[in-house]
Amino acid sequence: MESKQEVLNDLLGKFAELSANDVNVSLPYWRTRKIEKSDFFNMQNIVCTDLALITKGLFRIYYVHPETQEEKNIYFFSERQFLVSFRSFVNQYPCAYYIQAMEDAEIISINYNDLQYLYGTPTGWPRFGRLIAELFFNQSQARTEEFMFNTAEERYLKMITQHPNIVSRIPAYHISSYLGIKNPSLTRIKKRLSQQKP
Repeated sequence: MESKQEVLNDLLGKFAELSANDVNVSLPYWRTRKIEKSDFFNMQNIVCTDLALITKGLFRIYYVHPETQEEKNIYFFSERQFLVSFRSFVNQYPCAYYIQAMEDAEIISINYNDLQYLYGTPTGWPRFGRLIAELFFNQSQARTEEFMFNTAEERYLKMITQHPNIVSRIPAYHISSYLGIKNPSLTRIKKRLSQQKP
């Protein structure tokens, strides 16, 4: 099993070209944490104070419709991805969503104040800050454009590219919610795609 330092060297080096020295400077500020299935990384109306890297598990970001109380999945995050409610984290105001583990999970996280300190050091961390902002801006815009320009089937194909094996990891109704469709429509999409395979 990889150590915290090995994971950070690998993922942060690839993401922002952080050097081993850059990672070493940050090591005291990263904490490992286990989150059990159905527990929360962050909750609605609570400020998101941590940015995390997922080393094991799958999370969903969702909100609860105030009138119907229906849960609407917005994002999934899985292994080797960053996990955060970015606007809440950057602005340090209450989060509009829930972030919940869908499996027993493990993360490595850093606190907002510690990350701000690293941004002020003469290292590669200021570049990391720019790149993480660009990443979450692009994810947010891409998600909006998916519903404007893509069919439910195209959204499904993109989802399984981003999160391999997700279909076997969580109940179908969570996937339907994420795609903005009902379960019968998801069943038809899966059947149609299975018939297209050689």
